[in-house]
Amino acid sequence: MARYEAVIGLEVHAQLRTESKMFCGCSAAFGGEPNTHICPVCLGLPGALPVVNARAVSFAVRLGLATGCAIAPESIFARKNYFYPDCPKDYQISQFDTPLCRNGAMKLDNGKVIRIHRIHVEEDAGKLLHVEGADHSLVDMNRSGVPLVEIVSEPDMRTAAEASEYLQKLRTLVRYLGICDGNMEEGSLRCDVNLSVRAAGDEQLGVKTEVKNLNSFKQVEQAVEFEFERQSRVLGEGGRITQDTLLWDPASGRASVMRSKEEAHDYRYFPEPDLRVLRVTAAQMDAIRGDMPELPDAKRARFVTHYGIPAYDAGVLTASREMADYFEAVVTAGADAKAASNWVMGEVSRELNERAVAIDAFPLRPQTLAGLVALQTGGKVSSSAAKTVFAALLDAAAAGRVTTAGALVQKLGLEQVSDNAAIETEATAVLDENPDEVARYLGGKEQLLQFFVGQLMKRTRGKANPQMATDL
Repeated sequence: MARYEAVIGLEVHAQLRTESKMFCGCSAAFGGEPNTHICPVCLGLPGALPVVNARAVSFAVRLGLATGCAIAPESIFARKNYFYPDCPKDYQISQFDTPLCRNGAMKLDNGKVIRIHRIHVEEDAGKLLHVEGADHSLVDMNRSGVPLVEIVSEPDMRTAAEASEYLQKLRTLVRYLGICDGNMEEGSLRCDVNLSVRAAGDEQLGVKTEVKNLNSFKQVEQAVEFEFERQSRVLGEGGRITQDTLLWDPASGRASVMRSKEEAHDYRYFPEPDLRVLRVTAAQMDAIRGDMPELPDAKRARFVTHYGIPAYDAGVLTASREMADYFEAVVTAGADAKAASNWVMGEVSRELNERAVAIDAFPLRPQTLAGLVALQTGGKVSSSAAKTVFAALLDAAAAGRVTTAGALVQKLGLEQVSDNAAIETEATAVLDENPDEVARYLGGKEQLLQFFVGQLMKRTRGKANPQMATDL
């Protein structure tokens, strides 16, 4: 069988975090009783006129600037005609040949650049609810008209890992920008995979298929691997690929044909007659540019150079804007940067996972954690004692009690002993109490040193400075 390579492009839909929908004043909030966030505009009733959501447009421009796109001073809304039960108007207001943003890029960690063909604004469709065991489906129009941006990449990815990393970076970016919550489980961020296969080294593109509505990084990786293997097998057996739209089944880990592109009707795009040309002025661009936050890649590089932490630490800490802000607040409050990084990536992250909460809901204030980190790095408490204090601080914070790490160290009697004479006294007692182990140690069993240190720490209830205990 010939050696093949995958050619992958992603189409990503991100719901914009606006209070109202794209072309009307209905709530854009997730959920709600079915068919309660609706009006004549989002239902497409006769005589209802759309009005553009300016905040949604500014969010799209913000994403375009962040990805290095050229922003069109004038772009046009278009009607994308298709007939489906969750599309009440029988068309979707989108953009076609004159999108808002063109020709951007995102860089992967290995330096590879993934080009972005276009970013445009549009409205979402409703949602079909298939009733198990019934001969009908239900439709909820609450989502109909919710503002979206569609980010269309060039076919620059070659592996499932690259596709997943690109999507993860895109989710991090929209979260940093504050334009989308990136919640893939709720459908706020959805991805379609376009994939074709060709002989390795060939420049000619193969026939592509599209796998629709993937809502996790794992699904994207699985879909890419499945479709690459399927197309490679078909070509290897002398068959031909048809331009199909596929639907992914997470339960079986397989994709099945939903419809054939070759048989699908043309969307018959034409300019939206109820909306004028969308204009973005230079003054608006300057205002949006001036409101841009520090972007993830720039923040990660700054963490390495300014705080002197490893690139790995910086990558973990900046994966979330809120986590990065928390870490910086701990350091600003006086903690050593590397020690603060260890605590945030370690104990803090573990607590967040166990509590299933985000960092902005974490009860322990950065200044409080900074006080604990300073006690540990200053030799006032051991690492094990610091974890005990950390747990006590969390309990106090959850109960609404105001306290400090220093106060709890005193209350719990956990201050580390760093006095040579005191530790030497305890070390001598340990050796006196264990003559057989001393003899074995002197006979060559040098690993018993840790036994002696453990006994010393037990005598001091963990308060002896571990390094001094080992040395003595």
